[in-house]
Amino acid sequence: MTQAATDPVALKALLQWYLEAGVDEAIADRPQDRFAEQARALAARPGPAADRPGLSDGPMPRSPSERGPAPAARGPLTRPQPPAEVSDQAAVKDAVAQAGRAETLEALRAALEGFDGCALKKTASNLCFTDGNPQARVLLVGEAPGAEEDRQGLPFVGPSGKLLDAMLASIGLDRHGEGDAAVLISNTVFWRPPGNRTPTPSETAICLPFVERLIEIVDPRVLVCVGGPSAKTLLAQAQGITRLRGKWYDYATPRMAAPIPAMALYHPAYLLRSPAMKRDAWRDLLMLKRRLAGAAGA
Repeated sequence: MTQAATDPVALKALLQWYLEAGVDEAIADRPQDRFAEQARALAARPGPAADRPGLSDGPMPRSPSERGPAPAARGPLTRPQPPAEVSDQAAVKDAVAQAGRAETLEALRAALEGFDGCALKKTASNLCFTDGNPQARVLLVGEAPGAEEDRQGLPFVGPSGKLLDAMLASIGLDRHGEGDAAVLISNTVFWRPPGNRTPTPSETAICLPFVERLIEIVDPRVLVCVGGPSAKTLLAQAQGITRLRGKWYDYATPRMAAPIPAMALYHPAYLLRSPAMKRDAWRDLLMLKRRLAGAAGA
């Protein structure tokens, strides 16, 4: 037996580690030994001699003269598109149409509530749309809801949300504030992925038209991408968050009158796991504060 199985303190620490990592529910009633399953599957396979012609007791392959005429040559083969890809493309097209018709945040939320193109909606408890002041000058966009967000139907309300609130408060911002202190918070995916897994590229792509329309409607002075996945999606960058942070980018869509200054910020969940990175996060917050002060004075 391992130490965690016999030591209550170690067991509690292990469970806490699982919770912080997002493992807060069991997928099956009993654990599955994947290694044993693989061993049984390999043992059940036939031997190599049974699979190769000429090594079994069956007849030997015929010579070319005994095989008859060769089959007629075929034209070039076209690869049929998998049904899943066709379905995803249809969902993205529907999302673009529904998001484009929304002129207010209330209409955009209603469109999301009636949208069934994202499979995450079937497994989530609640839609997590926005939290904060719709008139905010700062819009923060994270990745996806977690367990607590799914329960409350609000983004960033779990442990990482509490740290995000403290980070914003350190530079005079508040999701419940008014005027220049106000912020609005959302995500690139509006429903919680099962087990807090990372959203798939198709799930992100299906939700993206609603995210873009959200940014267009709010029209903030500054867009903050919280975490690497959000920054890569909205800034169209392939680099990791370490290289993306500390810089300013221009975010724009065809419907926007002018680009919006955008920046990338470490995700609070990452900072909880890596406290040493809080120094860089503080520099980024000061960079945001200076930009907002300059925009207010302009």
